[in-house]
Amino acid sequence: MSEPQLAVETERLAKTYLDRATKEPVHALKELSLSCRYGEIYGLLGPNGAGKSTTLRILSTMLAPSSGWAKVDGLDVREEPLEVRRRIGFLSATTGLYARLTPRETLQYFGALHGMEPAALEARVDELLDAFRMHEFADRRCEHLSSGQKQRTSIARAVLHDPPLLILDEPTTGLDILATGDMIEFIEARRDSRRCVLFSTHVLSEAERLCDRIGVIHHGRLLASGTLAELREDTGEEWLDGIFKALVRRAEAGSATT
Repeated sequence: MSEPQLAVETERLAKTYLDRATKEPVHALKELSLSCRYGEIYGLLGPNGAGKSTTLRILSTMLAPSSGWAKVDGLDVREEPLEVRRRIGFLSATTGLYARLTPRETLQYFGALHGMEPAALEARVDELLDAFRMHEFADRRCEHLSSGQKQRTSIARAVLHDPPLLILDEPTTGLDILATGDMIEFIEARRDSRRCVLFSTHVLSEAERLCDRIGVIHHGRLLASGTLAELREDTGEEWLDGIFKALVRRAEAGSATT
């Protein structure tokens, strides 16, 4: 049997910005190569500013890479952005909501844009309102929701059409304990042969619980990628905080000798 098609593949992916104040280039992403398979949950782990969000925004077609290439379900994100968007659910910190729509109306509106049949859409909306405990505020305008309620609505919008690939940028940000638990359980339930979840986080416990494989990213570079067991063997460290520190020290030592 042939190898199943990768959900995500990048090769030497880079993104450079021009700092408006200094006019100097800022290398947000530096030759990042990774792959994510269907049937797995892959976590990008790193501190704020490491390049996680830049990576996910490129994969979602929100940003164009400066060099290198990226494919989603075999489709080049530059050449076929519309097809890529049909196959993903994307959540970022900047995912917006229409202030005058309620969460229920938001889901109905975006479901119609995805071409979902009315009966199937209503059933899916009810399913998501249950899954994310949204019934209490489902008919309240988004402009009157708390940050956590808005986050739950944005997550439901991202997964509404049940895409084969979920790209989630720090999905538990702003959620309370119950909603965080719901989100983690929902991500776990996506792990099957037809789906892939790629998400970023700096919460180590989330990565340890959820991820089949973890990519450790720092200063725009992918320092390592593998299962938790492989990363432990590579670094000699037991916990993710120690693994991360060991990989950073190794990278900095390598830079100092070049």
